[in-house]
Amino acid sequence: MTVPGTIYKRLLFHPTKRFIKDDTREYKGLEMLVAAMHVANAIDKTCKTKHVGLLLPTSGAFPIAALAGWLTGRVIVPLNYLLKPEELQYVVDDADLDTIVTVQPMLDYLDQPPTGKTLIKLDEMNFKRIPRPRLPKSFKPDDLACLLYTSGTSGKPKGVMLTHANLEAAIKAACKHAEISSSDVFLGVLPQFHCFGLIDLTLLPLVHGCCVVYTARFSPAKILDLSRTRKPTVLIQIPAMYNALANAKSGSPEDLQSLRYCVSGGEPLSDSVSSKFRDKFGVTINEGFGMTETSAASNWCLPHMYKPHSVGPTLPGVEARIIDPDTGAKLPPESDGELQLKGPTIMKGYYKLPEATGETITEDGYLRTGDMARIDGDGHVFITGRIKEMMIIGGENVFPREIEEVLDSHPSVNASGVVGRPDDSRGEVAIAFVEPCEGAEIDTQELLNLCRERLSNFKVPKEIRVLNVMPRNPTGKVMRRELKAIIEGEQGGSEASA
Repeated sequence: MTVPGTIYKRLLFHPTKRFIKDDTREYKGLEMLVAAMHVANAIDKTCKTKHVGLLLPTSGAFPIAALAGWLTGRVIVPLNYLLKPEELQYVVDDADLDTIVTVQPMLDYLDQPPTGKTLIKLDEMNFKRIPRPRLPKSFKPDDLACLLYTSGTSGKPKGVMLTHANLEAAIKAACKHAEISSSDVFLGVLPQFHCFGLIDLTLLPLVHGCCVVYTARFSPAKILDLSRTRKPTVLIQIPAMYNALANAKSGSPEDLQSLRYCVSGGEPLSDSVSSKFRDKFGVTINEGFGMTETSAASNWCLPHMYKPHSVGPTLPGVEARIIDPDTGAKLPPESDGELQLKGPTIMKGYYKLPEATGETITEDGYLRTGDMARIDGDGHVFITGRIKEMMIIGGENVFPREIEEVLDSHPSVNASGVVGRPDDSRGEVAIAFVEPCEGAEIDTQELLNLCRERLSNFKVPKEIRVLNVMPRNPTGKVMRRELKAIIEGEQGGSEASA
């Protein structure tokens, strides 16, 4: 049975169970199913295309709208409300949408809502009457289930085509790996337009009958309060969120004592954040890895597997290999090269971009992740950097993350980002940007001295610049391409040179 069919059955057979608690209300199984039928009927009245857009905050409304889209036999397209207006309009048009399910507060939040589309506003619908009953649609495994647009770190966003078989395989693999049961409680703050928010924090819990607690806006106080009162067993966040919790004025080990899994993803977790969080809460953060193109998680390091910087082994059914990016040869364990992944969770391709699909998926079915990594003798994967972000300084390969780890270890640094700048004598030099912790002042010369102590001379940044706020993508990642633009034309803050 497909994921929508399984969710339908779960809600129908457990009508009084509270599956979701968000910032405004709780949702029982029957309430969700009835609401989804109402929304499905509204979609059928207005939508003339095969795709329907979802423009909603992190909440119980999102899975209702998603199920509604599937009840009509359509492909859902979660929309990133953090994009600039022109970027959001591009996605809406590229996805061939004519109808978007949303709420008025979301439209008020946007500087400019998408134009030329029919908007179904959930907060203006009447859910009290009895809807026309619907049975779940029958989908083939290779039918498209959703289009998830990448954050556009290199060029325009691309629509990642995930099938019903992709979603089913991803959920089964994660649940088998982590032994998820219906008694688990998830705490979700990641946006549901993101692959982790959609698959691991929305669909997975519903498929297995877990309860999910959502909050639309991240704040350390809110997360700690929900942890104390709702007793979550699974917390999935990005490093920036864990850093904020570690730096919060309040917080103690008792706040997070219910957790079975404390997972970090989205970007590498620095030693400084990991150690600060462990010292404050007595909890070790385990890393995971995944991409939109891999239907979210492909790797997950469970607590009993813990190794520093390991994102764990691949999930059941997923194969990994390390390839020399220059020769294409497969490399042995402990070698550094491009991580490539294969399995039932790999995307069908990029929407309307066959050439990009061919460049990303090899002839033998492996996904080129673009990440440099190594695999140890136990099968653990260690992400070491991005191929396109690798700098060549004086003939030596240097990855930004190695320098960022040193900068992030300083107590005054909240976040850092390193990019390369062309240099006549060395090919490239490293330029570092740092964001200060709240109330802290950064001594750039002190940071340069720290880098000299811990790094080889050729890895020491040529300059360190201070930015009050780092450019970040919707999931909180520091966007190195924006930093690259700064050094190419814009002025930085205070700076020091090596």
